[in-house]
Amino acid sequence: MYLFALSTAEQGASIALFEDNNLVFESGLFSRQTHSKGLLPMIEQAVESREGMSVNRIDGFIAAKGPGSFTGLRIGISMVKGLARAVSKPCAGVSSLDGIAFRFCHAQAPVCVMMDARRNEVYSAVYQFQHGKLIQKGPEMVCAPEVAIDQAGSEALFVGSGSKVYREKICSKIGAGAVFSSPSMDGVSACALVISAMSDDGVFDFESHPLTPVYLRKSDAQIHFEKKTGA
Repeated sequence: MYLFALSTAEQGASIALFEDNNLVFESGLFSRQTHSKGLLPMIEQAVESREGMSVNRIDGFIAAKGPGSFTGLRIGISMVKGLARAVSKPCAGVSSLDGIAFRFCHAQAPVCVMMDARRNEVYSAVYQFQHGKLIQKGPEMVCAPEVAIDQAGSEALFVGSGSKVYREKICSKIGAGAVFSSPSMDGVSACALVISAMSDDGVFDFESHPLTPVYLRKSDAQIHFEKKTGA
């Protein structure tokens, strides 16, 4: 079984190809250009990495469904839906926060994901893993960094772009109980999206993971429109 995963939730893009439970290709691209510029070459590279491989042989497609960049999410979700429809295969969505947290599924302390959401806010959720398995996940929310820090408790591993932006606040509130990931591990990983999707006894149920965007908050355009119209 081949699974293809894609994340465009942030400025960097991530692609992964799995054969059964084995990662056979992974690639990332950080560019200031729109994701639409570099995605197709990345996808071609992933497919061509396996001899005799073609898009038709992929059994399922996964995309980061948010939260994250509104434009980035729309590009990635549209790309995955288009590929899946073209070869009549299922597609599914996995939380962008999972795509960060599951990189640290062997952490003993709670994992507090904080993605920088701008406007002095973060997208956040707190995870607890045991022996590589998820045993508890808190609610996904967009909130002030102080709220996310309080949710993490007195000792936690802080990961994601927001954990670096608000590192001083985290250290001020928690002190020595705060541990931070390497900045190179802060992005949403397509590989981690697949690991999250298959975490339930290794069985991926596409029907329970609809590929619809989860923004957690309104876009700037919608906010401006509502202010203008009084909606």
